[in-house]
Amino acid sequence: MSKQTIKTSAAEKLSLFAITWPIFIEFLLHMLMGNADTLMLSQYSDHSVAAVGLTNQILSIVIVMFGFIATGTSVVIAQAVGAKNYKTAEETIILSIAANLVFGLLLSAVLYFFGGVFLSWVQTPPELMAEAKSYLYIVGGFSFIQSVIMTVGASLRSYGFTKDAMNVTIGMNILNVIGNYLFIFGPMGIPVLGVEGVAISTTVSRLAGLIVLLALLKKRTKVSFNFRRAASLPFVHLKNVLRIGLPAAGEHLSYSTSQMVITIFITMIGTQALTAKVYSFNIMMFIFLFSVSIGQGTQIIVGQLIGARKLNEAYRTCLSSLKYAMLITFGMSVLVAILAKPLLSVFTDNSGILGVGAVLLTLTILLEPGRSFNLVVISSLRAAGDAKFPVYMGILSMWGLSVPLSYILGITSGLGLVGIWIAFIADEWLRGLLMLRRWKQRAWQENRLAA
Repeated sequence: MSKQTIKTSAAEKLSLFAITWPIFIEFLLHMLMGNADTLMLSQYSDHSVAAVGLTNQILSIVIVMFGFIATGTSVVIAQAVGAKNYKTAEETIILSIAANLVFGLLLSAVLYFFGGVFLSWVQTPPELMAEAKSYLYIVGGFSFIQSVIMTVGASLRSYGFTKDAMNVTIGMNILNVIGNYLFIFGPMGIPVLGVEGVAISTTVSRLAGLIVLLALLKKRTKVSFNFRRAASLPFVHLKNVLRIGLPAAGEHLSYSTSQMVITIFITMIGTQALTAKVYSFNIMMFIFLFSVSIGQGTQIIVGQLIGARKLNEAYRTCLSSLKYAMLITFGMSVLVAILAKPLLSVFTDNSGILGVGAVLLTLTILLEPGRSFNLVVISSLRAAGDAKFPVYMGILSMWGLSVPLSYILGITSGLGLVGIWIAFIADEWLRGLLMLRRWKQRAWQENRLAA
């Protein structure tokens, strides 16, 4: 098979379903992989679970910081592949991996040398500090591995090889669970290392996954990993990556901080309300994954179509994906609403939480289809290079509508969590309709990235 045939074989056969289902499985496994450490450690020590949970609050912020380069890389490569400009795609891969590796090494060093300071900031109890430090030093100290994994995975998906990324994630999960078992339960005389063992297992499974991903990327794209020439490559590629990635990071940061403020409002309502919110969100995450996966798949397809200058086809693809996402999330939301109390009963038998949670999951029928607008259309706008508009409108809606309306309805008007959910619905639908209007105006056609 020739070099060009290898590169185009996946891209030429792209369909939304074919490219999305592996992304869904991959994201689901990433979510479950995070739960595996907690679940298995719960058989060892409750203190260990708490220590890892606190540490993961810090590590999750770091992972988000790695994500902005991976997001930009995905769009730039998708457009380059669509334009059959494989030289640009390969140079972008090399520059992006090098940039995120340097960034990852820097943040890893910060976590290793200042981990104790960060743990004190999140009010880590003294009895948890030793285990939390151990986990943070190992997982955080080697977090640069994850920064490269995210970039390589984004590159593979942008070429259309979503199954490769999924298969590697499956392997990483299996290896991580085996490692956890060995170090937590100590069969055959293996030392029981607890939190330290889980950290080692997590790091080793990621390293193994990275090695396989790099091998697959080289095999699929024939890219030459000559990082010594990275400094001599055109900086415009990295500039384009940052042009997409930095606004995406800003949008995510705005959403995360607005949610933190709203969580403070929920704590004002009471502990039971906060618990109901956590349980409801855990169930909603499974609906959310469908929209995220369709959004990511659509981003790859739209990016390649725009790179190929098939603008009308790109336009129709976004609208078609949006219909699928809304139909699926509506159907899943109705199912969850019907099964609300049995699902919530997995977490609690508190009648107050069950009652409120059931109402929230019923309101999800309105919330999740609205969220589909943002996840699918924003991904398409980003794929077209129109990355700033979603950030501006997102900040306006999140802070101008969602946060104040949550306080007015939830606290001032006394509607509690129901009022806050109504604010969520208003925010998602307002932003979604603004994004759809932007897409239909087709201003994004002028934002194609420079090659």
